[in-house]
Amino acid sequence: MVRYGELSTKGKNRGYFINRLAKNIREVLADMPELKITAVRDRAHIELNGADYAEVSNRLTKVFGIQNFSPSIKVEKSMPIIKEEVVALFKEIYSEGQTFKIATRRADHNFEFSYAKVQMKKPDITLRVEIRQDATYLSFEDIKGAGGMPVGTAGRGHLMLSGGIDSPVAGYLALKRGVEIEAVHFASPPYTSPGALKKAKDLAAKLTVFGGSITFIEVPFTEIQEEIKAKAPQAYLMTITRRFMMRVVDRVREERGGKVIINGESLGQVASQTLGSMSAINEVTNTPVIRPVVTMDKNEIIEIAEKIDTFNLSILPFEDCCTVFAPPSPKTNMKREWMLRGWLTVRSKELCSQQLLVKTGTKLKKKNLLISYNKKCYL
Repeated sequence: MVRYGELSTKGKNRGYFINRLAKNIREVLADMPELKITAVRDRAHIELNGADYAEVSNRLTKVFGIQNFSPSIKVEKSMPIIKEEVVALFKEIYSEGQTFKIATRRADHNFEFSYAKVQMKKPDITLRVEIRQDATYLSFEDIKGAGGMPVGTAGRGHLMLSGGIDSPVAGYLALKRGVEIEAVHFASPPYTSPGALKKAKDLAAKLTVFGGSITFIEVPFTEIQEEIKAKAPQAYLMTITRRFMMRVVDRVREERGGKVIINGESLGQVASQTLGSMSAINEVTNTPVIRPVVTMDKNEIIEIAEKIDTFNLSILPFEDCCTVFAPPSPKTNMKREWMLRGWLTVRSKELCSQQLLVKTGTKLKKKNLLISYNKKCYL
């Protein structure tokens, strides 16, 4: 029995949120066809039909929109049968000396129920008896869900996914608030290797356990970076590079129907993430830019990365676009007029109107690139 979190506050839109959550649950459990999944106004039910409960439970803990869930026994709505099943269940779970209470809830108020009132704080066992329209459900264990909102209910956003620690965490936090993400990764061969590209794809795959399918978009960035390296003032290389990245991502977002851009910038962590640099980078777009980790320190970000199992992959020693041409002394207190002079020097209009080949693939399962195709975007 799956219980919803914030979905219960959505009023007339509740049906949309519940249907999306049910879709996400089915995607996460798609390789277990024996399961029967139904979702109604205030609960969802998953009938195992012989499936491995431990595996189902492990996957459900990662699905956003679930407050908690309980392994339950479904019995007929009959007081003698309910009493019989409760006694049988207690014989399995009760040990001498333990305290307990029975908590009841009726969704079907036509069912006559006799109550036993027990006032007990923090009992060892709480047996829940829920009378639903179709049957009675007995449970004694609540497993915490991932909380948040069902992925997809907030619309689509484009995540600037590098190979580092921060951007996968930013993607995870955006997923938690219901954003369906597409991952945009910049590759600059031969300066970045096939291993670096595979690492980015694997990081995107790690996030699929929280949001079902994620589209991975590869942007070849070599020509633009070489132009920046050749013509931009060295101290402003990083800021100008990030402006180009933002401009490219915004064009991809427009082509693919996204509403926001998401990145892993954390205030003050590197030179391009000062308030001055962030402001200069934002000037090239009117699209909202979400920075979920902007106020977190590195240890807080690492803690989440370890929790979602991306940390060990993120620290593998592969280069990315943001490091290959990094200057030794980048500007932190940037003079905007000098940065703009460098920006205009790098043929910005010509470069960003050229044709780039954006390589796209849809991930439907962890680490399985099932659909791949090429699409030309004019940026």
